[in-house]
Amino acid sequence: MIRKATIDDVTQIAEVHVSSWKTTYKGIVSDSFLAQLSVERKIEQWTQVIQQTGGFMYVAEENGRIVGFVNGGRRRIEEIPYDGEIYAIYLLSECQGKGFGKRLFEASVDWMKSEGLNSMYVWVLEENSSKFFYEKMGGRAFKEDQLEIEGVKHTEIAYGWEF
Repeated sequence: MIRKATIDDVTQIAEVHVSSWKTTYKGIVSDSFLAQLSVERKIEQWTQVIQQTGGFMYVAEENGRIVGFVNGGRRRIEEIPYDGEIYAIYLLSECQGKGFGKRLFEASVDWMKSEGLNSMYVWVLEENSSKFFYEKMGGRAFKEDQLEIEGVKHTEIAYGWEF
């Protein structure tokens, strides 16, 4: 089930965020960076996000447990030629390939359309295998940038969609 996130979901959202990073980015970013990820700090971050207005936050539930989430809104970078942006989308590793990502993506598109936006984009690290999900969803790579994590530069790819 996909639904809007509530403040009561924040702990599980933070747990998904930390767990997803530790499985997805193992071997991509430093072990020390992954080790310092904190559910408590993510609770603070996601509490602020959920309490803000102007964007969206949806969760994916399986058997009453949050297994993924997506957060987005209007683009944050004016020069990007797409109206909306997915800021974050994460799934527990054991729940990937079950259709949750597709449904979270579709909820994002629905929100964009409801706001009168006709396009969106997302950033993904080049080494992250989820880039193939975005390609499967019809995303077109249109820009690259560098993201530095603990002194190591990683290439980010922006994928965009028009609808």
